[in-house]
Amino acid sequence: MEVLPYKLVVFDWDGTLVDSAERIVECLRHASQNVRLPLLSDREYSNIIGLGMFEAIRQLYPDLPESDIHIFRDAYRDEFLGRSHEPSPFFSGIPDILSLLQSKGYALAVATGKSRKGLARELNTRDMSDLFHATRCADETRSKPDPMMLNQLMKEVRCQPEEVLMIGDSIYDMEMAANAGIDRLAVTWGVHDRERLASFGPVRIAERVSDISDSLL
Repeated sequence: MEVLPYKLVVFDWDGTLVDSAERIVECLRHASQNVRLPLLSDREYSNIIGLGMFEAIRQLYPDLPESDIHIFRDAYRDEFLGRSHEPSPFFSGIPDILSLLQSKGYALAVATGKSRKGLARELNTRDMSDLFHATRCADETRSKPDPMMLNQLMKEVRCQPEEVLMIGDSIYDMEMAANAGIDRLAVTWGVHDRERLASFGPVRIAERVSDISDSLL
């Protein structure tokens, strides 16, 4: 397999590094019940994973008033925090690959739809804060698929678009990378299927976690 040449590798979090989709869907369902909204299918809930919270709620319930969006967000956050005593697990092999990429000189970053507080909790719980050169969250910039997250990361790490690879499991990751003019590698173990991911022209589609290291080392 041909090795792809990059300086900065940006990872999505939920669905790419961490197996959290089931927990997120359960918390979204709880929030819907709390706000007395119609329950949606698991597929509809999982489809919005990767977006910022407000963008996700608007996609799920387009006619929801602004005041109820805040209530929904708070209900989701409270439920998620109540389940966070034990963080969602990494997909098998991910910690080793991250450490290996760092040891080989890659700068690593995270671009996520999580809140800053949520990502900080995850990193601190796992003692991984020093692994990533930079991180961006949806509540401190613009949500995917807007390219602002990636533009800010490139500026912070001092990279040009051709030196950056975005790795993600959702069409929002792929579209964000395309909007920023950078290459993208899609992974198929997350929320969106291969066909949807392929429509955004990734340089590679990873079927196994080991395909990431095979592509970069």
